[in-house]
Amino acid sequence: PSQLIMGKKLLMGVVKSLNHDPGRGTPVAEIALEDGTTFPVVAVQGMYVGQLIQMGEYAEIKPGNILPLYKIPEGTNVSMIELKPSDGGKLVRSPGTYATVMSQLGDRTVLALPSKKMIDLSSKCLAMIGIVAGGGMRDKPFLKAGKKYHWMTAKHRPYPRTRGVAMVAALHPFGGTRKKIGKPETVSRNAPPGRKVGLIAARRTGKKKK
Repeated sequence: PSQLIMGKKLLMGVVKSLNHDPGRGTPVAEIALEDGTTFPVVAVQGMYVGQLIQMGEYAEIKPGNILPLYKIPEGTNVSMIELKPSDGGKLVRSPGTYATVMSQLGDRTVLALPSKKMIDLSSKCLAMIGIVAGGGMRDKPFLKAGKKYHWMTAKHRPYPRTRGVAMVAALHPFGGTRKKIGKPETVSRNAPPGRKVGLIAARRTGKKKK
């Protein structure tokens, strides 16, 4: 929505629908503007169909509203944050996550990300007020392998993955009847295909020092 909001003090919209996206755990809200333009955004907790959404400098500090960072007070939880102005929102889009506005430093805004990392961005970047919806998704067990398979397939991830030591020697360098690898697990970044398995270009080896 960045291109639509840019240069406008206040823009009004309404949540037209909340849709399920098989590729993500967060519901996607479809926002309809006054001129009929629609665009999707990641839904936040408490968002509902028919909710009025305000966008721009003069928008209220309420969940679902979209404002530039310099208009958001310190201590506010935000999501769907832009890394650069008008990039559409790149940060904090996973279910149940949020960043916190820590301080305003001139034309830069300092935020605390879900990883506890501190980052400063341009104060012109847009962000949505609130916590991303779907936070309890990972607390629910899959129970069946088929459910896990379909979830992984939607994300284009291989499942199930067979361990190399469980394969026959013809299919994997770590394979064979013995469960011992029998060769270094670390391998060079420039190893040829077929040998490039295991801990590729490991930064360290051995047990981690306390």
